[in-house]
Amino acid sequence: MTAESFVLSLWGVRYQVKDVNRSLEFHTQKLGFKLDHKRPPAFAQVSSGHLKLILSGPGASGSRPMPDGPAQASGGWNRVTLQVADLPSRIEALKTAGLHFRNRMEAGPGGKQILLEDPDGNPIELFEPAE
Repeated sequence: MTAESFVLSLWGVRYQVKDVNRSLEFHTQKLGFKLDHKRPPAFAQVSSGHLKLILSGPGASGSRPMPDGPAQASGGWNRVTLQVADLPSRIEALKTAGLHFRNRMEAGPGGKQILLEDPDGNPIELFEPAE
């Protein structure tokens, strides 16, 4: 038996954040995302192209504890991947702006990447595909 597709489309990526306004400032002022919706302290949504990034703060329906008790938290290793041009120059500019990276730039057959952290420790992969 084959499962019927019930997924209409990719909606976006949700990040758990501690301070919606701080996260909005980071994503709009440092990364150039567009503000779509703002309802602090619980929720905001920003976008870049077809990507919607949902920022769930304290009290948001998307950040409530699970029925068996565990709280949803920021950080981890799942991440949004953003394509950039000239990754080495972008890294230097972001470091100069005081942003924090989890690692050094890595290069492989698919391209170059590095993990940037938002103010709540959520990873953002900056990726430059191989030519």
